Order: sequence, then structure tokens, then C-alpha cells
Amino acid sequence: MGTMFIFGIGYTASRIAAALEARGWSVGGTGSGGNVAFDNAAAVREALDRASHVLSSVPPDRASGADPVLAEYGEWLEGGGRWIGYLSSTGVYGDTGGAWVDESAPTGTGRRTARAAADREWLARGARVLRLPGIYGPGRSALDRVRAGKAHRIDLGPGAPQQVFSRVHVDDIVTGAIAALGAPAGAYNLADDCPASQNAVVEEACRLLGRAPPPLLTVEQAGLSPMARGFYAENRRIANGKARRVLGWEPRYPTFREGLAALA
Repeated sequence: MGTMFIFGIGYTASRIAAALEARGWSVGGTGSGGNVAFDNAAAVREALDRASHVLSSVPPDRASGADPVLAEYGEWLEGGGRWIGYLSSTGVYGDTGGAWVDESAPTGTGRRTARAAADREWLARGARVLRLPGIYGPGRSALDRVRAGKAHRIDLGPGAPQQVFSRVHVDDIVTGAIAALGAPAGAYNLADDCPASQNAVVEEACRLLGRAPPPLLTVEQAGLSPMARGFYAENRRIANGKARRVLGWEPRYPTFREGLAALA
């Protein structure tokens, strides 16, 4: 058993915390589900001094691009022999033209330059960096968007390459994080086995709900935000072989079909 301190206990990290507590761990942290305010430096440093394990799920600050955790508490993470983990993003790989990409690929060439910089900093500190694609799960999936009438199918136009991306069920992130507790430092992709287009995911959600798929729209007709438009500008397939080999990780939901069926 250990003592885990988590920076940013939100949607994903709260489930990691619950899984650890079910195993007898003591868990605390910052964020909406935490028990310590991030800006209460004395309380955070006291908790870090007690922690055997530290995990951050806090993304870089949008304004400055800096990692808030490393900027404020980086010195407290040095030495002490603690286990350190970081929830990163597969967006660090940028656009690969739909090609498969693993942890040996270069990072920092895409739109997530701040995330890539944070990713490198955590690796330099000996962290287990879990690179995550699109996260879905209870209350946060294509099923919810279809029910709310907010699901889109996008027509990228004639001659445009099919845009695909990888995803991961939040429960599979939890098992990956637990597996990483005994793993060597380094980067690990936690992704499902079936990269697919957003249209295919929406169509499967509609099938499960017995609804007609939304019409195909251009990016302009759909009125997508700049962030959403940026999503369609990148195209990649994430390989998870290292996590399988080194962590012994096996996704419970190897494709979006199993994941959506369980949620439905």
C-alpha cells in the first residue's frame, strides 16, 4: 500500500483515486475531487512530503504554456525516491497523415507544443508518462452527444484523406495507471486497438440508440470551434504495443464498439 497525491482530481483522476482507495491506498490531491487547494502551498508541500507516489493530470496553462505543477512544486518532486506519474496526450505526436505512431516517434511538431514541452519535462524527472488519446466514458461519449443533439458527422470534401483517431475508455486508463505503478519510467501510449473516424463512432452511437445519424456537414456548416477544427487537422493511429509488453496492460474495451455498448 502507498500514499498517492494527485494534482488535478477530475474526471479521469477521480477514477484512478477510487481504484487506489479500493486497494487500501491513502489518496489526496487538488482539483474538484481533491482535499487540498492547489494554491495552498504549505498544505500541498506537506502532503508531498508524506506521499510515496505523485500523479499529475493538470494540463499546461493555456495563457502561458507552462506546466503549473512543475512551475509551483517541481522542486518538491526532486529526489526522495518517489514514484512520479503524468497524464499526457497523444497530441504530442502531431499529424502523422494517418500512420501508426509509437513512443519512439518525435514529439512537439503538432498544435500541442505546450503539452509536448510538459511531456518532455516530466520524462526528464523520471515520470511514467501515460499518453492518452480521446477519452470517453460514463457521461462523456458519443452516446451523450447524440442524445443531446450535439453530435456531428463531418464531410471533409472530395479527395480529402479519411481522418481517423484513437480513443480510450476511462476505465482502461485506470487499469493502465495501476499497472504503471510497478513499471519503469518512460512514456506509454494507452489507446484502444481500433482507430476510427469520428463519423464511424457517431454512427455506432446512433445505431445503439435506435436513431438516424445526423446529416453530413462541412466544417463550416457544422460551426465548429477553432479547437474542434484543429482536431480535424490532425490524423494519426496510436500503437499500444509498449503498454501491452511492459505494463502487461490489456484494454477491456479494445474498440469503441465494446465501449459504447457497455455505456449504452
